[in-house]
Amino acid sequence: MNGIHDMGGMDGMGPIAPERDEPVFHETWEGRVYAISRRIAPWGQGRNWRSFRFEIESIPAAEYLRMPYYERWFTMIINRLLTSNLITAEELRRGRTDPNSPRPQLLPESPAAAAGAARLEVEVSPRFRPQQRVRARNLHPRGHTRLPRYVRGKVGTVTRDHGVFALQDTDENGQRLGQRPQHVYAVRFVATELWGDRGSANESVYLDLWDDYLEPA
Repeated sequence: MNGIHDMGGMDGMGPIAPERDEPVFHETWEGRVYAISRRIAPWGQGRNWRSFRFEIESIPAAEYLRMPYYERWFTMIINRLLTSNLITAEELRRGRTDPNSPRPQLLPESPAAAAGAARLEVEVSPRFRPQQRVRARNLHPRGHTRLPRYVRGKVGTVTRDHGVFALQDTDENGQRLGQRPQHVYAVRFVATELWGDRGSANESVYLDLWDDYLEPA
């Protein structure tokens, strides 16, 4: 989807200031949110939770920009628990379980569960080859996509075929399209192709892109 999360190429977002010796978590609560996200993962089996990234990207723009990173995660967690009736709004408000509510049950994983993000050992014919010039398609899907806006319509060169991976995009309801395995390529884009006169012909950006994102140039 097109949203505030896709900040690549945006102007006016302020300088990037890397933090030297940055800790894994800046606050104790951030580590707790990460732990909660791992702990609740099995409860998503059989409940058709919307994808993690789709949930984050669905946060309204003003809220998204206001929230620190792990508050977005916490918002996603709460939404998942409420929409799947694993907790109630009253339990969330009070901070403790309602003894009169039915005890949640773990469900078996759906047989049609989408493949993960690891490389797949399946035979799929590549559509492109190293050194081939390609154009990133000008797509505007309503679900999550890994194709950033700033590269759409731009021409680059395939430098490497990484092998076959499940497509990580979702449909407009946030459900993964992982049953579409295809090759992923490292594609080099010269900075001037992306940024025009503001870019340098001596600099390039490399993006890993699925077959579905590309067309011959």
